[in-house]
Amino acid sequence: MKARLAAALVLAATLICASVAAAADLPPSYGLIGSMTAKPGQRDALIAAVASGTDAMPGCYSYVIAADAANPDLIWITEVWDTKASHDNSLKLPAVQAAIAKARPLIAGMGGQTITTPIAGGGPRWEKRP
Repeated sequence: MKARLAAALVLAATLICASVAAAADLPPSYGLIGSMTAKPGQRDALIAAVASGTDAMPGCYSYVIAADAANPDLIWITEVWDTKASHDNSLKLPAVQAAIAKARPLIAGMGGQTITTPIAGGGPRWEKRP
């Protein structure tokens, strides 16, 4: 039930955001929302490993790692990029590759991933949007 509600909320938010973007004539951007489950007791180490590769990613407006409030092993990652190509290219960066290598042994499972079209938000990187 929770998964269906979450999926419905993501779909509704995406549809609303797409219509707002069209009305505001903003340049499109690329977003991802996903989750990872850490091995038991390893969530903080997983967060540190993932975060270690996020400092210099060209085209990244926002990269937020959040601890799930209910599940002590679950993290959520919300990303906003200027383009899908920038996201894809970031996966080739040495710092990101190193972070993936650190994180891999700490991961018990990968959750689903939702692609979004971010429209509004905040933060210093977001403010630099064209």
